[in-house]
Amino acid sequence: MSPIPRRSLLKVAAVAGAAAQFSWALGAKDAQAAPRAEAAAADPVTLDWLEDGGLGAAPGSTVGVPWPKGAYQPDQTFALTDTDGKAVPVQSWPIAYWPDGSLKWSAHAVSSGSGKLTLAAGDAAAPDKKVTVDKSGGTIDVSTGVITAKIGKNGSTIIKSVTRGSTEIARDGRLVLIRQPEIEDEDQGTVKTERFDGAIGAVTVEQEGPVRAVVRIDGKHRKGDRSWLPFSIRLYFYAGADSFRMVHTITYDGTQEPGKASGDFIRGLGVRFSVPMRDASYDRHIRIGGEGTGLLREAVKGITGLRRDPGAAVQAAQYAGQKLPDPATWDQRVTTRLQYIPEWGDYTLSQLSADGFTLRKRTKKGYGWIAAGGGRRASGFGYVGGASGGFSFGLRDFWEKHPAQLDIRDAHTDEAEVTLWLWSPEAQPMDLRFYHDGMGQDTYAKQLEGLNITYEDYEPKFGTPYGIARTSELLFWANESTPSAEALAAQVEAVRVLPQLAAPPRQLIKAKVFGPGLYSEPDRSTPAKAKIEDHLDFLFTYYKDQVEQRRWYGFWDYGDFMHTYDTVRHQWRYDVGGYAWDNSELSPDIWLWMAYLRSGRADIFRFAEALTRHTGEVDVYHLGDWAGLGTRHGVQHYADSAKQ
Repeated sequence: MSPIPRRSLLKVAAVAGAAAQFSWALGAKDAQAAPRAEAAAADPVTLDWLEDGGLGAAPGSTVGVPWPKGAYQPDQTFALTDTDGKAVPVQSWPIAYWPDGSLKWSAHAVSSGSGKLTLAAGDAAAPDKKVTVDKSGGTIDVSTGVITAKIGKNGSTIIKSVTRGSTEIARDGRLVLIRQPEIEDEDQGTVKTERFDGAIGAVTVEQEGPVRAVVRIDGKHRKGDRSWLPFSIRLYFYAGADSFRMVHTITYDGTQEPGKASGDFIRGLGVRFSVPMRDASYDRHIRIGGEGTGLLREAVKGITGLRRDPGAAVQAAQYAGQKLPDPATWDQRVTTRLQYIPEWGDYTLSQLSADGFTLRKRTKKGYGWIAAGGGRRASGFGYVGGASGGFSFGLRDFWEKHPAQLDIRDAHTDEAEVTLWLWSPEAQPMDLRFYHDGMGQDTYAKQLEGLNITYEDYEPKFGTPYGIARTSELLFWANESTPSAEALAAQVEAVRVLPQLAAPPRQLIKAKVFGPGLYSEPDRSTPAKAKIEDHLDFLFTYYKDQVEQRRWYGFWDYGDFMHTYDTVRHQWRYDVGGYAWDNSELSPDIWLWMAYLRSGRADIFRFAEALTRHTGEVDVYHLGDWAGLGTRHGVQHYADSAKQ
């Protein structure tokens, strides 16, 4: 396929979109139908899930619903029902208003649901197990009715404990940062690192139930007298859930100077928990996600594949993650030799690129690693625990935002440790230094000449990463025992594709919150309209495929795409000044969201979601001299000197 110049392509997208809207307006058979929106303002709204499967194993979902002007007042209450008419607990609150003070957008949180749900004015049903928040003690205690999390108010422990019933499943949830003060560009020298721990600066309870509770923790990473790399954590809890969600944002405020080997280079960035291990080592289980919903399924002390067979039922039970019968009932040739079977305490899955992960394990620190598998794209999911309870954990967009890593350590001891590395310590240090030395552009005249040849706007020291941010999403489950393969697969799916409830396009159109008559649902009622719709679909598919073909992935890059194509090299101009990363030039986010608002398509939503998150975090400054401004398109997301 011949590449399409990007500027032309996006202009075509805009024109085609406008044409689709215009053709819809021309094709309206009843010019008097417009007032129907006002008349139907209070009609119930049918909400549906973006993807099949409903909420699945996720803790909950929150959706925004728009309303026509004057339909409801801000204090309106809402009720939710399923397809059988059964009441579904919902927590609602206003989030936007029309100029007359009436309700424009409302938000709704649910903690259950597998199919379509109907939202209407009414009194909300209360959940059987409410979320409660207790702020009176030394910790903030959040209970979903199934699990309780004790959240620290100060110090370095973000989550002091997670319990299910009377069983502590995890403890000492904390943030880990590894700083490398110097980059060695040659094959000599000694790499030194230092560890910083997240230190709490402020804790705010933003919501307290009954369906959803949100706790925000702000702080910086600290070692000794130095504090840097601000973080903002939000913890989401839903009624009746055995899990919770963490949204983790860091803002870079370190120093990295072009041409200098010393600076604040991040070698590792992670979230770490300790997990009590109570079961016998043959009843302790490890699960690590591979491709799709595939899992490594092992025990700390494996009793399968041995020279002596303990019995088929015993082997099957261990593989299934079930508590084994008393070893006295096994074949005694195995029972009497259990002490000679190795205990595998450490596991690591490392995803350093979008095209490969490796998995290895060892018995314990100080002893050699052995390969335990590998593949292309891991799900970013893991589990450690046993028959008496265990901890599942997952990192969303694991391979898309590589380099990432999962560690399990000391599973053979009384306390295992799990770390979800948002930036793998096995990767190269995070090098954010500006990419060239200025090439003598020390006057405005020379800088103009540079602009005229590479399309890059350059001024010394303007291409700084100081103040850019990045967000990661994590999920955690407190399980009463090792989950079945089916339950684990559902947890993996929740990590890979976080369930999202959504309002249908017809409601978005009817509410006129984006302007009256601005867009319509896809219309293929005539050959001309069908041609426009098909071309809009083609344009989206082209960009979606380019992300995969060109591997536009990575911690800082995922969500963005390139600006202009080089027809000679048959490559996007990734290394040519202002032609490289797009940074939302020509507003592709508007194009993509318009495409979603018209169609309700999940694939478009996910694509637009990644782009919007990238633009708002990486392409915009949140600290420093440029705070509030964004950066023009360039070879690095912050490289161009035009701050807008």
